[in-house]
Amino acid sequence: MSTEKTVRKEFGEVEENALRLDQEKADQIVEALNDDLADAYVLYHQLRKHHWNVEGAEFRDIHIFLGEAAENVEAAADEIAERLQAIGGAPVSSMPNLSERAGVSPEDGDVYPIRTSLKNDLEMYGEVIESLREHVELATELGDHATAEILRQILVETEDDAHHLDHYLEDDTLVFETSAE
Repeated sequence: MSTEKTVRKEFGEVEENALRLDQEKADQIVEALNDDLADAYVLYHQLRKHHWNVEGAEFRDIHIFLGEAAENVEAAADEIAERLQAIGGAPVSSMPNLSERAGVSPEDGDVYPIRTSLKNDLEMYGEVIESLREHVELATELGDHATAEILRQILVETEDDAHHLDHYLEDDTLVFETSAE
């Protein structure tokens, strides 16, 4: 770890930006985007947990889907962080700050049956989707159409992954359930 004590920008500080977004508006958008970024990291880690721990007859398909979904969330987090920086903010990045800011709560460290895990993922997706919708509306109302468009694109991808996840939870399957004896 570095022993450097010089701070170039404190977390929470929003600097003037080259995009000419009004300072007061930038402050509000940075707050919203940091919440979205924290949510994305929580969702990402939960999806990875399930990707690593999935077992059973449908292992391969679910394993691949969860890996791809986690990659989508990681890409979204990067887009959000870069937009935050462009409008003068500092992306939330320390573990305590991520945990504090996230509006979603992850599972604990235990491993659950995959159906339970996927239900938990779908619930988290729903919360993330609702927050993204609110922040698209906020950015639009504040006249930051570029941020609104970035969040819209992320929202489309997030809703698509949630829709696919919902299909894994349907009761129509070729796999027979066996009872433990």
